[in-house]
Amino acid sequence: MASGAEEPLRWVRRRLTVAQYVDGVLAANRSVLARAITVIESDHPADGDLATAILEAILPHTGNSRRVGITGVPGVGKSTFLDALGLHLIRNCGEKVAVLSVDPSSPVSGGSILGDKTRMERLSAEEDAFIRPSPSRGHLGGVTRRTRETMLLCEAAGFTNVLVETVGVGQSETAVRSMTDYFLLLMLPGAGDELQGIKRGILEMVDGMAINKADGDNVERATRARADYASALHLFPPAPGGWVPRVLACSARTGEGVAEVWSSVLDHGALMREKNLLEPRRREQSLAWMRELISIGLEEEFSRSQRVSQQMPRWEQEVRAGTATPFAAARALLQDFHTTDTPKE
Repeated sequence: MASGAEEPLRWVRRRLTVAQYVDGVLAANRSVLARAITVIESDHPADGDLATAILEAILPHTGNSRRVGITGVPGVGKSTFLDALGLHLIRNCGEKVAVLSVDPSSPVSGGSILGDKTRMERLSAEEDAFIRPSPSRGHLGGVTRRTRETMLLCEAAGFTNVLVETVGVGQSETAVRSMTDYFLLLMLPGAGDELQGIKRGILEMVDGMAINKADGDNVERATRARADYASALHLFPPAPGGWVPRVLACSARTGEGVAEVWSSVLDHGALMREKNLLEPRRREQSLAWMRELISIGLEEEFSRSQRVSQQMPRWEQEVRAGTATPFAAARALLQDFHTTDTPKE
């Protein structure tokens, strides 16, 4: 059995140098790109500095892609839609596509289903497509903690379109909106009660909606849903630049209407550039990213605090038993963190 001292050596051997990662990513080497993303997603303490160095080196080569977030309730057909959209972009537009497909994590084991790649069989076989399924690990917004960084790596690798598929669990779609240029909401045919159930917040954030599965017996229902959703969206003022979200119908199964949905993405991007709104939007997103990284860093420091680790089991037991309130426990643990925040060795 290997000793604890040998484990860091094995870890070092598995990693490339910063230059090797950077050169591989810029050369669009899929294997190196995947390994670089693994470093970015890693929770290993020693990977932090390596990830930072890689990101800083590739940063000048980023920012040239279209960033599109796609969300919707489970079962709406997000993966099938991405399969059809990706094929359209590659075969009809001659472009490269990266799909950051966030898998639901098990609330019990924390493991990932990692089934999205199997649901995009046609796209995954394309040379100009890169699909990266990653576990959400319960992160709010249905995206992984490192989705922004992964997006930059894909841009540096020359993917002109980065599509972010979310879990679609309704947990703060603001996270998706804050990292993409265009936010698309997929819905099912048959508005009715669904229209009543849509949160006002998400309607205010979308740049477009698509009624998926508009085929066969669903065509008539999709047409009615499209009219209802369009009426609902017109109740909100236009976005900066005058953009009014479009509501379209499509069928990911047959491919009908997918090109029209992408045309809406292109028209929105053209308007953003014409009105000089794209760069300011991305700068605001960078600020949001910075704040998120600060929050993540503080959470990690808190969890590494020796004093907090010692006191946490006792407070958890008291809260579970009802002998202490969550407010009192949190306040005490934060006080411990501020008083002695020496991390564990």
